[in-house]
Amino acid sequence: MSVPDDPQQGPELREPDLPRTMKQRPQALRTGWTTGTCASAAAKAAATALRDQAAPEVVEVALPSGNRVTFVVDSCEVSAERATAVVVKDAGDDPDVTHGAHLTATVSWLPVPGVELEGGVGVGVVTRPGLGLEVGGPAINPTPRAMIRQAVEEVVGDRGARVVVSVPEGELMARKTTNARLGILGGISILGTTGIVRPFSTASWRASVEQAVSVMAAQGETTLVLVTGGRTEKGAMALLPELPEVCFVEVGDFTGAALRRARENSLQRVVFVGMVGKLSKLAAGILMTHYTRSKVDLSLLADVTRTAGGSDAVVAEVVAANTARHAYELWEQAGILEAAGTLLCRRVAEVLERFTEQALAADVAMVDFTGRTVVAATREEWAA
Repeated sequence: MSVPDDPQQGPELREPDLPRTMKQRPQALRTGWTTGTCASAAAKAAATALRDQAAPEVVEVALPSGNRVTFVVDSCEVSAERATAVVVKDAGDDPDVTHGAHLTATVSWLPVPGVELEGGVGVGVVTRPGLGLEVGGPAINPTPRAMIRQAVEEVVGDRGARVVVSVPEGELMARKTTNARLGILGGISILGTTGIVRPFSTASWRASVEQAVSVMAAQGETTLVLVTGGRTEKGAMALLPELPEVCFVEVGDFTGAALRRARENSLQRVVFVGMVGKLSKLAAGILMTHYTRSKVDLSLLADVTRTAGGSDAVVAEVVAANTARHAYELWEQAGILEAAGTLLCRRVAEVLERFTEQALAADVAMVDFTGRTVVAATREEWAA
């Protein structure tokens, strides 16, 4: 769907098509495991081998939810000083370039308590701000870091251990991602917030979003709450505790599809709760936000910065920002986060209402990167 650009009405509304290879899925989709979960399993296997001086065949690790899952250890080598173990990633039916990657962990003893974590060959190095990670450090996100540490501590207790995570062929895999553009060089990122890979980026996931909207409508509900993932869902539920669980739909990239189905079912209101990256794309009129079909418009964020009272220097920094998160951090440093965020939320609300031809009233809330705190919203009473 495309609505022509009109300076008086806002940006052109666009809903890019999915990549051809993602359109057809004849069977139910399998979930898989994130690189973070696989790295934690490899680390636990290596730690177990080092402690016992014997290679384990399987290991069990905890997901952030508290559930525990078992992995087969592909290979393991052990000596008195260190052990190295490999777990092969299964991404399920998600079109993931790291499917089949050999997540490798080498564990050695430290003379002091604590678990030190390092990136090895094939794990990217962060070279730019805006990713929520230390510049110069390994591209291992906070949730995987916590999972790896927990997995190793379950084995070594209070003893000190160094864990080096590596991914053979990781640098080649990274060429098929946007890592280099984001300033992650030399390999892949170790990712994951739930530990589980769900195939958000497929036509089948779009169908599940549409079905979820229809289900809530069939139960007589009229307010649809769209969230982008598990963290934002928790934040949205805390924000709107009066709504039943069925109203909350994890929309992935398919905001346009969800809104279309909401209008077909005569819903009255939509609330979108998301982080700055997704909201930046929606504010630019992009209703299908898969990373291969959309990108953040930094000129839009610069305009928001200027309107929010940002100085020329801050505007220039935002224009040159590495990511939407980087722009968020610049807003925070300049003391205009709430003002800029509120303007961004209002722009998103206007886009959502235009897309439904005013059939649904829209409210928008932007949460921080924990997903728990609302930092800006179209409703003043929602902001922290």
